[in-house]
Amino acid sequence: MPPNAEPRNERLDNLKYITAQELQDRIKQGDALFIYDAKVYKVNRFMANHPGGDLAIRHSLGRDVTDEIRSLHPPAVYERMIHHFYAGEYVPDLEVSKKAVKETMTTSWEGGISVRAFDDEIQQLHDHHAEDLSKDQISQKNLDMLTIRKHFRHLEQEIKDRGLFECNYWKYGKEVCRYLLFLYISLWFTLTGSETWHYMVGACFMAFFWHQLVFTAHDAGHNEITGRLEIDHLIGVLIANFIGGLSLGWWKDSHNVHHIVTNHPEHDPDIQHMPFMAITTKLFNNLYSTYYGRVMKFDAPSRFFIKYQHYLYYLILSFGRFNLHVLSFTYLFSSKNVRNRKLELTGIAFFFVWYGALLSTLPSWGVVFAYIMVSYMLTFPLHVQITLSHFGMSTYDGGPNESFAAKMLRTTMDVDCPEWLDWFHGGLQYQAVHHLFPRIPRHNLRLCVPLVKEFCKETGLHYYMYNFSTGNGVILGALKSVADQVVLMNDVAKYNAGVWNSEKSVN
Repeated sequence: MPPNAEPRNERLDNLKYITAQELQDRIKQGDALFIYDAKVYKVNRFMANHPGGDLAIRHSLGRDVTDEIRSLHPPAVYERMIHHFYAGEYVPDLEVSKKAVKETMTTSWEGGISVRAFDDEIQQLHDHHAEDLSKDQISQKNLDMLTIRKHFRHLEQEIKDRGLFECNYWKYGKEVCRYLLFLYISLWFTLTGSETWHYMVGACFMAFFWHQLVFTAHDAGHNEITGRLEIDHLIGVLIANFIGGLSLGWWKDSHNVHHIVTNHPEHDPDIQHMPFMAITTKLFNNLYSTYYGRVMKFDAPSRFFIKYQHYLYYLILSFGRFNLHVLSFTYLFSSKNVRNRKLELTGIAFFFVWYGALLSTLPSWGVVFAYIMVSYMLTFPLHVQITLSHFGMSTYDGGPNESFAAKMLRTTMDVDCPEWLDWFHGGLQYQAVHHLFPRIPRHNLRLCVPLVKEFCKETGLHYYMYNFSTGNGVILGALKSVADQVVLMNDVAKYNAGVWNSEKSVN
């Protein structure tokens, strides 16, 4: 070695470097690659076994998903990933054009991906309630992704230092007492009643029981209770399948995708409700749903329902629990990679046995029908709470360069309410905080709000928080805005038809 030469670092010499262009080329050839902490990982063989479903990984291909992985997984998961799936060091190539990235995204899906513009009409609704930012203002005001990530890491560490990632089991003790109280009241009125109104009170409290239980099933799905995947999964199956008759596996499969591509019209199943509702005019374009694997047709039934969707919103949501049964069975019987399929089906069968036995104690078929409708339809506040945080928010695609934190805060609103009402909302009224840190137990989300507000001040990101009534107004306004476009399209079609008929008669 020459006397002035620097000593060689054999570890660095042996590193594999992957440029941005090579990354995109390899994805086009079929490699499942993503970036985490400036390193590239290849997960082809792991995708089918991913507990959160393979689709959540597919949405991450070719992208820097450092924040998504850290937010959705405990440290042990991504530390293990480093050892098993490492493919090389990522080297950004400044010559890679946006067109190349776009083409790569398009070929990553069967059926294609469209990168679509910001839906100004929906976003402008927030002008009446809070400062709003257009797409250009957002890009000018926000810091770059790496700087936001730096602040986001500081926020994560602050939350961790305060112990807010730790589960408070005393609060779950209080929850269980409330669940048992609702169940006891329901069974007492149902089994000892002699008048129709007795049975209906029982049905009401059964609805309240299911409404509250879902919050804990949600916690189990996010591994917030024990932090151990298998134990939390079993807790979730016990609650969702055996007690509620719904598939936890379906919920985890769709919900993880929702957390990755929040409010994206083509990818987020939580906003894909055609033909009954559309929260953006982009859905008028017969978009292909990458989750359901089909085209969401904007046909005659869609035009009818969407035209009146702001009037039908609460009525449609009251049938939500019936729809959850359909989605659960569709998933369990048609999806290939279902974990614990037999256990889940056994749980749902057990639900129909105990619920059917309860219904058999009722005096007539008319009362049975009324009991089912009341107990199912009165769970609609849950569906309002679920849609409240997203239906009135932005649906544009910020592209691969939008930071995770910016996307979550742009697409999600929080609901402000007094602390004594947290039990009703399940603590999940702080959906923006939850989307930033899905592993934080919901009982701690309220304590994180001041920290998230400070983070937003530092980065220029906007934090949307409305009270419950204002939030409902934002959603109804968004639905009406889309409905008005259907009315306008119909009027234009009638006008054009009239002009054509006039010209034809003249000729």
